[in-house]
Amino acid sequence: MTNDQNADKVNRLFSSGSQSGNPTPKNQPANEEWFSEYEGQLAIDAYQTDDAYIIKAPIAGVKKENLDVSITETTVTIKGARKEEEEIKKENYIAQECYWGSFTRSFQVPEGADTEKATAVLKNGILIIRIPKEAKSQARSINIKDE
Repeated sequence: MTNDQNADKVNRLFSSGSQSGNPTPKNQPANEEWFSEYEGQLAIDAYQTDDAYIIKAPIAGVKKENLDVSITETTVTIKGARKEEEEIKKENYIAQECYWGSFTRSFQVPEGADTEKATAVLKNGILIIRIPKEAKSQARSINIKDE
């Protein structure tokens, strides 16, 4: 399989996950009560290196203790909550684009991932999850000999 085919496969696997969202119904102002019923969105970047699958999620304003990352053989789930430091009345907002509250994002783990060795780190507001590839699924060069 070529690198382009591998990249396409990874893109399909990661894009097949679910993402909770907070879409605004048509003709419904964003400050209506229905909005509080939805979880926020969590954007991710997912890519592969020669030896691992990497997932990055910008989660500025979320403390480590307000995050939960779980992984099974088939799924990675990120749950968390972004909490407002001060209470602001809805009528005082001029614009409100930041999401405050809970969020969840789940997606499929690519085949050949060694989920037992997965790690997660929170660095400068970016959650980075690294899932090593199993040795048998890593590409390797084969030496060609002259006869």
